[in-house]
Amino acid sequence: MKSSPHRLLLSLSSTGLALAAIFFALSLTPSLMPRSYVIQGALSGVCASAGYLLGIALAWLWRYLELPLRRGPGDNVRLTIAFIGLLVAIGFLWRAEDWQNSIRELWHMTPVDSAEPIKLAGVAAAIFVTLFLLGTLFRSIFIWFSTMFSKRIPHRLAVVFGLTIACLLFWSIGQGILLRAALHLADSSFQAADARIDEDIPAPLAMDKTGSAQSLVSWRGLGRRGRHFIASGPSAASIGEFWQASAEEPIRVYVGLNNVKTVEQRAKLALRELQRQGGFDRSLLVIIVPTGTGWVDPAAMDTLEYLHRGNVASVALQYSYLSSWLSILVEPEYGAESARALFREIYGYWTTLPHDRRPKLYLHGLSLGALNSQLSTDLLDVVGDPYQGALWSGPPYQSEMWRTVTEGRLPGSPAWLPRFRDGSIIRFTNQDNALNFPGAKWGAMRIVYLQYASDAVTFFEPQSFYREPAWMKRKRGPDVSPRLRWVPVVTMLQLLFDMAIATTSPIGYGHVYAPEHYIDAWVAVTAPVISANQVHELKERFSRGEAN
Repeated sequence: MKSSPHRLLLSLSSTGLALAAIFFALSLTPSLMPRSYVIQGALSGVCASAGYLLGIALAWLWRYLELPLRRGPGDNVRLTIAFIGLLVAIGFLWRAEDWQNSIRELWHMTPVDSAEPIKLAGVAAAIFVTLFLLGTLFRSIFIWFSTMFSKRIPHRLAVVFGLTIACLLFWSIGQGILLRAALHLADSSFQAADARIDEDIPAPLAMDKTGSAQSLVSWRGLGRRGRHFIASGPSAASIGEFWQASAEEPIRVYVGLNNVKTVEQRAKLALRELQRQGGFDRSLLVIIVPTGTGWVDPAAMDTLEYLHRGNVASVALQYSYLSSWLSILVEPEYGAESARALFREIYGYWTTLPHDRRPKLYLHGLSLGALNSQLSTDLLDVVGDPYQGALWSGPPYQSEMWRTVTEGRLPGSPAWLPRFRDGSIIRFTNQDNALNFPGAKWGAMRIVYLQYASDAVTFFEPQSFYREPAWMKRKRGPDVSPRLRWVPVVTMLQLLFDMAIATTSPIGYGHVYAPEHYIDAWVAVTAPVISANQVHELKERFSRGEAN
């Protein structure tokens, strides 16, 4: 008598088993991010499940087309496939440590001694079993509905109806109930974290600060991210110390979700607060679109304020509590309405000022903020009185303008560092300053994309499910493992997981942008009066953590 595990193994699809083993093994190869055994195990379990599902689909298609089948007992075939799959998995697990270290070495991280294959395999098995049981439940529902319909209509039509109903049922439960509940839970969790008052960040006493007693914006309503943005940053004294000369106190304006109810009210409040603080009297004014959680990258704004001796004003609106990667997957244009409202208010007032008595106007955003900042205005709408430029870092893969420019790059320039036309308006850069190239002269508007080749938020592509991304062809980026290979289905799932953990990378890689790279970008965009030696000294100051 055969044991239960033996009977279960013999009930499985041999084609599905073969592809599950192959996909599991290939999921261990490197992608953009180094992975812990938990993340790798979850990825491998999902990949194995995808392989098994694909195998079942191919086997069904083979039978449906009435192609010749192998005759004879199939039990030995399944056992053989399972044994070979186990050997392949063990072989790839043995190499997983080396593959992960191929990324860690490029990023100057400490190599791992082991990929912890037993723990990894345990996590993968748990994920695979869970997804297999869900698949079995789907199959049971499909068969039940098909059987019920086949009593009244032709069999093949009943199969179509049964499959349709099963798909709709699973989709409605997954999308309408489980996903909505998960998003609500995540939103509530982020909202609670955002509302928490940090005792070590008191409300500012200076009347010209956002959130002070004289401010139009309440300190509590700013939220945790807003309060941190206002309270942090370099002071006039620290900036002056670097320049060995007097400097101004930077102006930072932020309006949180809880300050006023509607997007339009928040935008108008931000404008009034910016006017109250004298933001339009500064040399530079930056309209910032934060990340999904409302976070403004200090590496971006601190560096700009140093470069221009504090003569900078910046303004931002919070539009969400969710993290950027989650918002990108669920609702990629989340926050575009807020970005448009803020730009409309600030730009509208800015255009009423005399050209020689108004600040230079710039846009900035990181991650989801970069996407929404690009959506805040149409260049054709401002061509008569354009803003001076923009710095967009880590633009998500859905960014239409970024994608159009990347696809229109000059022949020979890589997709991870394109050159667009003559470089007079748009340029790209990464860890190596690539903004100054022979023959290129800036025009009236300067736009820079700061992006790392290892940033999955930027370089994830749903189409990698069936085709190799352009950035994987030919020469790779300096921070991408040379052992990365494109595999249908698997690569897309790897990049999806990479995107979820992109902010766990060390600074200067993945989706964590370094101050020294912001400095190069801001120098190109805003053209401050600064020597090469001073740029180097400023980078050193930030690398030592002495900027504040």
